Amino acid sequence: MRIAVYGATGFTGGLVVAEIRRRGMDPVLVGRDETRLRAAADTAGATGAELRVAGLDHTAALAAAFDGCAAVVNCAGPFTLWGEPVVQAAIAARSHYVDTAGEQHYIHHILDEYGEPAARAGVTVVPAMADDGGPGDLIAHLAAAPLTAVDDLVIADLRLPGSASRGTARSMASVFAEGALEYSDGAWRPAAVSPQSPITPPGEPDPVPVETFALPGVVTIPRHVRARRVRSAIRSEVAGLFTALTPDIVETIPTTVDEEARRAGRWLMLAEATAPDGTRSRGWVTGTDGYRLTAVIAVEAARRLATGRQPHGALTPAQAFDPTSFLDFLTGDEVTWKTETTTPRDGIAVAARAKIPGSPNIESAPPTKHLSDQDG
Repeated sequence: MRIAVYGATGFTGGLVVAEIRRRGMDPVLVGRDETRLRAAADTAGATGAELRVAGLDHTAALAAAFDGCAAVVNCAGPFTLWGEPVVQAAIAARSHYVDTAGEQHYIHHILDEYGEPAARAGVTVVPAMADDGGPGDLIAHLAAAPLTAVDDLVIADLRLPGSASRGTARSMASVFAEGALEYSDGAWRPAAVSPQSPITPPGEPDPVPVETFALPGVVTIPRHVRARRVRSAIRSEVAGLFTALTPDIVETIPTTVDEEARRAGRWLMLAEATAPDGTRSRGWVTGTDGYRLTAVIAVEAARRLATGRQPHGALTPAQAFDPTSFLDFLTGDEVTWKTETTTPRDGIAVAARAKIPGSPNIESAPPTKHLSDQDG
């Protein structure tokens, strides 16, 4: 099976190429510079891999570069600037598409605009298959499933401060520049600027302060979970680091993060759904080395799209893949996940690790409204 990688000369792209080769599939490296592509293949342990030269400025040439590939994994961010031409070319080539984007507005745009073109081409487009958007969307689906109704769902990235690549810093600077959305009463709108209640992360004794942040889950979760409100948060100390990023600072950050530093960090995505009667259902997924796990997540998503029978169109991770199956697959890479439900009457938490079919608050049809500042 051939899987094309756009952005293969970047840090995450190189990890994706290595993962494709490790899984016994054939990476096809696509980019503008053949010399850099060859060096990237050698560094990733994929010497001799097929190289195809094409840039973003010519959709037909890029589509030709994807020809014959079962899927495309796009790793070239910031996606707000460079992502859409790769989506268009993948659809034109009739290749499934996955990306590692974490940029909320970009993900929202792709899901809104490319469902029909992808369906007509007989392919599936799944953005946000990274260590935040993918696991976050999947665990939110499972956390919401036990409840008969969801009044409020918060998706939180509770990782501690750690090392980040220049590419991540560029994308996060883009995220802050665009501002955060929230979902409320059937529509997306700019997130309210108001304090959020502290959250106690799993495994930690005390609540930690959090702030609103533009996470992918806000624009993916409402497409498969009926919730009155969906909002997002990250640790305040991490938010402070991202808000301090300026273009000059971003360009001083190293392009890569060494393996020791990556393994020393731990990522944690938590989803907490609350019913109108106060019943809470909570789920979390956590692991080490978020960059390597992003490669594992993206490659497994591409493989499943190429070999599965998922619907065609533009889908969220939880719409495209069975959440329990995908999260269980990740446990082979030192990932753990859990869900539990707490009733307000007795405060008893009931743990569960199974998909609950037929829950009335789970849906497949996406909402259609998106309110801008002018809409109110």
